[in-house]
Formats: sequence, structure tokens, C-alpha cells
Amino acid sequence: MKRIPWIDLRSLVALSMVVVFILISAGCSSSGATSSEDPNEIRVDYAYYSPTSLVVKKQGLLEEEFKGEDINIEYVLSQGSNKALEFLNSNSVDFGSTAGAAALMAKAKGAPIKNVYIYSKPEWTALVTNKDSDINSVKDLKGKKVAATLGTDPYIFLLRSLSEVGLTQDDIELVNLQHGDGASALSTGQVDAWAGLDPHMARLELETESELFYRNADLNTYGFLNTRTEFAEKYPEHVERVISVYEKARKWVIDHPEEAAQLLAEEADIKLEVAKKQLERNDFSNPTPGEEQKKAIIKAGNVLQKSEIIDQDADIESLTNELIDPSFAEEVISELKGD
Repeated sequence: MKRIPWIDLRSLVALSMVVVFILISAGCSSSGATSSEDPNEIRVDYAYYSPTSLVVKKQGLLEEEFKGEDINIEYVLSQGSNKALEFLNSNSVDFGSTAGAAALMAKAKGAPIKNVYIYSKPEWTALVTNKDSDINSVKDLKGKKVAATLGTDPYIFLLRSLSEVGLTQDDIELVNLQHGDGASALSTGQVDAWAGLDPHMARLELETESELFYRNADLNTYGFLNTRTEFAEKYPEHVERVISVYEKARKWVIDHPEEAAQLLAEEADIKLEVAKKQLERNDFSNPTPGEEQKKAIIKAGNVLQKSEIIDQDADIESLTNELIDPSFAEEVISELKGD
């Protein structure tokens, strides 16, 4: 057998070491590039049911936060949780404002989202009817036309309210309409009742004397700011910076209630008194998601599972734990308190 010259063996070893070094360096370089990479844009929604999102947009707080960083800021209007979740699922936004239970429904269907911040604890939904209606209780809804927006907190509120009195969706004639259209359908008599959402609900209450015939603040789930899981994993620092911007907006709303109401009135094109009533129903005191929110979402999830909206085999508790991630908000708020 022909012997390989010693010089060739040494060359082969040296060449191998060079190749290994290059591969390791490339790997380190690639890893470093990924962790320090900035997104080209950050896309957030704004919604009339999320007053803090309106402050973020109107005051240009994101633009101020990322000034000089060559990151484009884009705003998209969400007309309901269902729309915000559609935007998140289709990668049309990076942050979307929804009700907590609606986010759980989406998570159960495989939506790649996580809740990273609480923008408010609202009583934004109730069951509504016209002032001359013979509907006085949830039981009276049996056989009636009821408007609601599928996949949103008002819809879930309706299901839970029916469940409390031994009824189900099958006992009513559900009319699936977006929130504003549901309000119009009620005021024109096309439906008998409506699972309302502010500010539309507050407007009907003040302008047409519509009756909020069933209210239960405990059945309203929290206002969740969700982000796409991929975005959170790729840009954790930017998630925290977006949350810090929402924190500025939240504190501004608390400190400037009159100006916040005026801003909401202008942006949502509603009367000032309507905007004030909506804000009265929002608690902005606790922005960090945690056990309180998990308990509320699990309760809602159990009803949704019983109503066969969520698959019977789904593990509600595990889904909730996967959905709610307090780590980002905890980090931001801890740093702000330290300042």
C-alpha cells in the first residue's frame, strides 16, 4: 500500500483545523447577527376598545421610542378581537389587542400568539336591548334574535350568560355581526338583543336609552396585548420596548382622564359623554398578566369547551399557561420602578 507523505498528512490536519475554525466562526457570527438583528418594521393595531392603543398612535410614542433606528412603524385598525386575531394569524401585525378569552379560543386552534401585557381590565360588554323591549333577563332570550360577533368577548359573554341559566346557543337565533353593525341592528329592530361592546354600547345607552339588562363584570375577560410567538422569540428586546411605550400610554390615561376621553371621542368619532362612560368602565391599574388573568381565562375556557367552541380534548390549563407570558411585562415594569 502506498504511504501518504508526512507533509501531506500535516497539510490535511492543518486544512481540517482551518475548516473547523471557519465553521465555528461562521456559527458564532450567525448567532450574533440573529440576536442583535433589528426588525425592518413594527406593526401594531389600534382599537377603539383599547384606549391606550389610541394614545400610542396619536402621540407617536412608538415613533419616538425607535427614532433614528430605521424601523418603520405601521398601525392597523382592529374592529374587534376577531379582526386582531386574523391580523396576528396572517402575519399582518406583530401586536394585536384582544379580549383574553378570544385569545384563548385562537390559541386552542393553533394561533402562534402569546399575551405579554394587560392594557386594561374592562367591563366592556353586557347584554343590551331596546328600552321598550319585553326582555328583562337572560332567560327571556330563548327563541330571540341576538346579535354578537363570533370569536370576541361579547360573544363569549353571551355564551357564559346563557350557560348560567341553563340555556345554550341553540336556544337563541344568533346573528353574527361586527360590533358596530350589531348596535345598528338592535337600534333598528332587526334583532331583539345584542351582546354589546363599548364604545358602541355606551353610545346606544346614552343616545337611545337602550337597556343593559344583564351586566356581570366578572364575565368580562381582560384586555390582552398579544404578540406573535415568532416575533417574541426573535426580537425579545423590541417586545419589551413596545411594552414600555404602552406603559407610558397607560400612565398618561390615568393622569389625564379628561384628555383621554377627548382623544377617544375624536378617534372613535363619538360624543365626549360616550367616551367618558366607556373609560369609566376600564380599570388601568394592573398591566402585568398573571394568576388573576389565568383563573379568569380558564373559567371562560371551560364554558367554551362545554359549548363545543373549543375541542373537548384540549387542555385548557396548559393552553392558558402557554398563552400568558408575564416575563416581558415583569422585566419592563421592574426596570421602570427602578428608575
